[in-house]
Amino acid sequence: MTNQQTPLKSHKIYSWEDVKKIAFVSDAAYPWHIGGLEAIELTEARELAKHHEVHFFCMRWPGMERSFVKDGIHYHAAVPISRETFYRHGRRSIRGSIAFALSVFRIFLHGRFDVIEANMFPVLHLPVIKAYCKLTGCKLIIDVVEAWRRSYWTEYLGPVLGRLAYIYASLVLGTGDAYIANSSITAHGLLREGIEKERIRVFAPVLDDTEFRGLRRKAGSKQRRIVLTSRMIKEKRLDKWLDMIAETRKIFPKTRALLIGGGPELPRIRRRIAQLGLGRTVELRPFYENKMDALREVADSYVFLLMSEREGLSISTLESIGLGLPVVIPDYSPIPGEVKSMCLVETEDEIPNKLAEILKSGDPGKYISNRDNLLMFEISKTKKFYEELFRDLKKRYDK
Repeated sequence: MTNQQTPLKSHKIYSWEDVKKIAFVSDAAYPWHIGGLEAIELTEARELAKHHEVHFFCMRWPGMERSFVKDGIHYHAAVPISRETFYRHGRRSIRGSIAFALSVFRIFLHGRFDVIEANMFPVLHLPVIKAYCKLTGCKLIIDVVEAWRRSYWTEYLGPVLGRLAYIYASLVLGTGDAYIANSSITAHGLLREGIEKERIRVFAPVLDDTEFRGLRRKAGSKQRRIVLTSRMIKEKRLDKWLDMIAETRKIFPKTRALLIGGGPELPRIRRRIAQLGLGRTVELRPFYENKMDALREVADSYVFLLMSEREGLSISTLESIGLGLPVVIPDYSPIPGEVKSMCLVETEDEIPNKLAEILKSGDPGKYISNRDNLLMFEISKTKKFYEELFRDLKKRYDK
């Protein structure tokens, strides 16, 4: 595979074998930034890099050089960013989003790509990528984990800015040649926003059973604790999560909990732990640099509790089930049906009782249903998925 730049001129995709150069564009990159979509993008990029030349354009997180190669992927990192500056006032920094959009113009300096796969968020960068695709004939695939309604935009940014953001997002969302939705719920959201069904595919390669095989624990060797790995943002409702831990402890005094994560809500979470008297019950740990270390902590626990009111696929839920942990969620959880059917869905009033029941049991795994649903999230299906996607792009656009 050559790294020489090729001219910016129009071209066509003919087949999987003919695709040679692919770019991923996302402001965040795993593992420098921990997130569900970021983990999926890395998995896809790694698999594609086995057959093609893959580049990744992102912001420059702590520990990243400006340009380097890792796992066969050519990284181009500009605009320094950190976990602290990525969010402002509990939401994605607008200033940082603008800086990232401007930095994406660098793609014009790296020759001709056959395909670009771009994270939908933070939205501002999509017109730059579409302009590149128009000039070169490159095909644009947009990764979508959440298709926001206007009401959510206004809740997130306020009535005026939120309405403008929704109009803008609706316009640029329609510029993709194809869309990868991480779940059936996201696909439905795209249909609601006017994207044709023929352009949408559902795919989320998040589970590598070869990793999990050596991590699973027998019930007798696990710690009887509740666990969660999560970004610490308001939408994850970690205040409610702590309330559930406090209520469970009243039923089962030996209750212990582990919260792994980081984010702008961390100071508030620490205060809430003190207010509820959970200092000896809840252990806080930052995100692990090595994902396997985090998975070991999950595997070593008894039950996974997720109280989030805004969730896409919820990779942490799938990983927990794959590791043999039952997952308890509230009845208002927005996770898709194909994932929810494997979880224990309870009202908030009943969650503490269910958690206590699992912690007292000697076999937490018996609470997991429909485990066969995990098969649709296997990493091994990545190559076949992209073969079909590229053939579909040829059929629809190469006339």
